[in-house]
Amino acid sequence: MNLSARQILTSSFTFWVVLAGVCLFLIFPIKKHLRFGIDLVGGTYITLEVKTDKAVENELLERAQEITSYLAKNNMAAPQSKTVKDNSLTLTFANPAQAQELAQNLRSEHSDLKITTEESSVHLRFTEAREKNIKTSAVLGNIEVLRARLDKMSVAEIAIAPQGEKNIIIELPDVDDPQQAKTMIGKPAVLEFKLVERAGRSKEDLLYEYDGELPDDMHIIAGRGLDKTYYLVNKYTDITGRLLRDARPTFGGQTGSQLVVAFNFSPEGGEKFYELTSKNYGRQLAVVLDNEVITAPTINAAIKSEGVIEGRFTSEQANELALLLKSGAFVAPVSFEEERQVGPALGAEAIKMGLISCLVALGLLFIFAVYYYSLSGILAFCALVYNLVLILFGLSLLKATLTLPGIAGMVLTIGMAIDASILVYERIKEELSLGLSIKKAVNAGFSDAMVVILDANITTFIVGVVLYYFGTGPVQGFAVTMMLGIVSTLITGLFFLRSLFNFVLDLFAVQKLKI
Repeated sequence: MNLSARQILTSSFTFWVVLAGVCLFLIFPIKKHLRFGIDLVGGTYITLEVKTDKAVENELLERAQEITSYLAKNNMAAPQSKTVKDNSLTLTFANPAQAQELAQNLRSEHSDLKITTEESSVHLRFTEAREKNIKTSAVLGNIEVLRARLDKMSVAEIAIAPQGEKNIIIELPDVDDPQQAKTMIGKPAVLEFKLVERAGRSKEDLLYEYDGELPDDMHIIAGRGLDKTYYLVNKYTDITGRLLRDARPTFGGQTGSQLVVAFNFSPEGGEKFYELTSKNYGRQLAVVLDNEVITAPTINAAIKSEGVIEGRFTSEQANELALLLKSGAFVAPVSFEEERQVGPALGAEAIKMGLISCLVALGLLFIFAVYYYSLSGILAFCALVYNLVLILFGLSLLKATLTLPGIAGMVLTIGMAIDASILVYERIKEELSLGLSIKKAVNAGFSDAMVVILDANITTFIVGVVLYYFGTGPVQGFAVTMMLGIVSTLITGLFFLRSLFNFVLDLFAVQKLKI
């Protein structure tokens, strides 16, 4: 050997050895540090149906509130009743003249509404284009809410995608508690703040005040708990969970030791909440979650940006409520249409076949490399193995999910990675034929081949970016693995292999290079 222990320790190759050791330490055991897709470890497929008509109704209710504010601002007669049914909003007035006046004003300002009148009533429907847009937005909005909820549960990199006009497909791979995930998925998490008109021990008590028939814009909501109180509140409010900026569990309440959920409003929400609380001293304010009154405190001071929700929560309930509020409410309710379980046996077989394919590919490349390039071929094979270690480390670091298509991407990377070594070796051959020394030929070979290697891999990397951006599920898994493979190929082909080559040349004082 031509190198001392000090020279070996200070050589650049020592850095690569240490890096490999760190990577292997951080990824083994692989099953603990790497996420596997549903096709490898099994899991649950869930199909949800989005109640898109409900999203249309909610938009109509918001439009009804805007119209009511418009009428009050312009000193026009308010409607006697507001009803939403079959994606249509009906406003009923005292006489036909009031209805005609409103219809005439609305036609000039609301181009996305179909407006008709019938005696003292105005009927409003969205145009087909607007209604379709609302339904599409409801599906896409629910997908974002689902992604936020499940990511916060550490069920990351799951596949959530639309199917058809109103369905959503969810894949939950290797989830410890699928029932908890299903519970989280199914909760609407609609938070509303509503002034209490009346409270009673039963629905009958409240209905008695109105001779058994409530106004169209009012309804009765039950309180939480066994000893229920019933609250008469308005059906619509413009202060909802969508105006929250943050929510977190903490301690508070009257004793200071109760678990509560503290929340912060956005600037818009803070202004609306301040206006509501400043004008209604002494009245009860119901905090309604999913059509159930959590608490109904009395307003004792004007509140602008912060508040708490009390409800005798357990630690788990407080954390869950805070998570739901932060992730947001569904744009429209959802229902479970289908649930299918995928057993891990199929995944184990897929992993086995994937490993066999990788080993076969590595074996064939080893034979090819040694046959054509002798000792240099063994060094190129070492670069391939190092390449695979870096890919696995990258998947672990990015918390990406390895799927069956991802394994295919790894096999493809192995085949592509040998190209970098071939380009370098062929260039070294040319330099040696011109009479350069081994050291100079090796350095020239790596330097001259760099541009070609970069060009070939960068163009392939761009393809991977396009696949990831426009693809879903398995296509994205393939793209991620391929892009990681390209990056690791550049690192191993241009830097690791060069360092290994020079280390071997110096260590054994090679005088003749067979390549």
